[in-house]
Amino acid sequence: MSRDHVQPAERSAADAGARLSSADAALSSAGAAPSSAEAPFLELLARGASADAYEQPVLLARAEGGAAERIVALEQAKLLALRVRSELEGRRRREAELSALFETAHDLAGLRDLDAVLQAIVQRARSLLGTDVAYLSLNDPARGDTYMRVTEGSVAARFQQLRLGMGEGLGGLVAQTARPYVTDDYFKDERFQHTLAIDSGVRDEGLVAILGVPLMLGHHVIGVLFAADRRARVFEREQIALLGSFAALAAAAIDTANLLTETRSALADLERANEIIRDRSGVIERASDVHDRLAELVLRGGGVHDVSAAVSEVLDGTVEFKEATAVPAGALEISRVEGHAVRHEDDWIAAVAAGGELLGALVLRGHPGLDPVDQRTLERAGMVTSLLLLARRSAAEAEQRVRGELLDDLLDARDRDPRLLRERAARLAADLDATHVVLAARLEATSADADQEAAARRRLWSAASHLAATRHGLAAARDGGTVLLLPLEASDTATDLARRAARHLGTAVHEAVTVGASAPVENLAAHPEAVAAAYEEGRRCLDALRLLGRSGDGAAAEDFGFVGLLLAGDRDIAGFVDRTIGKVVSYDDRRGTDLLRTLDAYFACGMSPARTKDELHVHVNTVAQRLERVGRLLGDDWQSPARALEIQLALRLHRLSTPAQR
Repeated sequence: MSRDHVQPAERSAADAGARLSSADAALSSAGAAPSSAEAPFLELLARGASADAYEQPVLLARAEGGAAERIVALEQAKLLALRVRSELEGRRRREAELSALFETAHDLAGLRDLDAVLQAIVQRARSLLGTDVAYLSLNDPARGDTYMRVTEGSVAARFQQLRLGMGEGLGGLVAQTARPYVTDDYFKDERFQHTLAIDSGVRDEGLVAILGVPLMLGHHVIGVLFAADRRARVFEREQIALLGSFAALAAAAIDTANLLTETRSALADLERANEIIRDRSGVIERASDVHDRLAELVLRGGGVHDVSAAVSEVLDGTVEFKEATAVPAGALEISRVEGHAVRHEDDWIAAVAAGGELLGALVLRGHPGLDPVDQRTLERAGMVTSLLLLARRSAAEAEQRVRGELLDDLLDARDRDPRLLRERAARLAADLDATHVVLAARLEATSADADQEAAARRRLWSAASHLAATRHGLAAARDGGTVLLLPLEASDTATDLARRAARHLGTAVHEAVTVGASAPVENLAAHPEAVAAAYEEGRRCLDALRLLGRSGDGAAAEDFGFVGLLLAGDRDIAGFVDRTIGKVVSYDDRRGTDLLRTLDAYFACGMSPARTKDELHVHVNTVAQRLERVGRLLGDDWQSPARALEIQLALRLHRLSTPAQR
């Protein structure tokens, strides 16, 4: 019978016809034809009356004083009718059971959600067996027990969370023996191993009669299906068999779900493998593409920026060549030492180095998830960049020699023709009419090996030449170090330029480089002798830095206070006075105050406010107020020994330079 094609009304008519036909057949088998005695019972069968209603025709005949033969006939007809009714009830029950099994099998055939199918099985088992509760447990091989998976009709939380060890309770025994077990009163049944946890859960649920059948996959038990009542009850063989049928369907559902899960997992693994293969294929194609592009660039003499552009296209990102000073030092050093691109935050950095010299780096911006093959592509691009830079350096060495020759001529004042000097500088993209600073640079580390020492000096000269070329300046090797002539930007000072040069050269040669700077010099084409004087000043600053223990730093004469007067070639007295006490001089000029005179008296009186007030003929509070103002202008440390010495020297030089105001 197909439940999809039989409508409810048609099914009711068919059931009624079946019941009448069954009644006629039962009466015929008893050897009696339908008569007035059977008629009332046929009517009861036709309308599906309850068993109690079959007593009514007999009672009515007796009440009316019917003949004994009729009453006997009615009794016989009643028994036959009850037998027919029982047969019909059995058939209806079996039809319902088969229908439920059919529906469950149909659900299983279209399995989408294992939990939904198991819930439907438990619900139908509870309905057909007419029990208060039905539930299903599954075995846990890892823990060696069985646990509740689905319940229907349960009200106790502890019962729904029960775990039964193998052999414990009725369910544990079923799971262990693979045989169905039934009890009409669980707590009185001594066949089962009672535990506190299980008995507490069953007691919370109020269960008495329990039937459990195993869920089998082949010869293995994977769980137990239960039906239970909260009152004593005897489960019939047909009910045990029915629950076993549901258990078989539940096991099939679980097996099907497991197979589907394994299939989906295998398909997912295959899909991931295909994705990896596709990705690897794409990466290999990109690597081949970048190899071809880089080879073409080298053959046609491309530049560093051409390499960056080609790699940017292949890696689908922004790749830039950066000077070593513009890249995080830690990541750059790791990349140089290990020879691999390294990640720094969201960027990748590949050092560009040759012969132990750091030339710069390729930086891939905003690409944190770089593929290993793409990482290798970036590293290969770094190698190609270093080769291009070396090739460019070879071509530039001649230019560097020319730059060195021009600077040597300026230092030695060999060529005094301004026009020729300007023409030679213009061919090197230098402008001798701009303001320049002369820098004296020297390596701090010395080596006992003469060859190593010479190699280190060559690296310094090479790095200085590169810096001069990129800054439109000049560089030459001299006096065991290097001298640079670099233009000074409007926003820069000689000190700033010296410190940047020290950092840049030190990073390039991987050693500490100390740089001394001259004061700014101008109009070098017309006054080439100024370059030699500025170089001597820069050397004195370099020597002062080393004597003061500031190796690896950069500074100009103005950074050394009054000592700078001895270092500076032009003895910039006015500049020293202005840097030291200029704020006090300006304050007196604007306000008409006497702070300078107070300072003079204060130092002359041994820095004693009491004697100073006598010298100035003012109140001691006035002296204190003036000194407080001086402190705000010169800084809190103005009375420290070093500062006090500089201030006294500046006061004396100021008096000497302004005799009329003394």
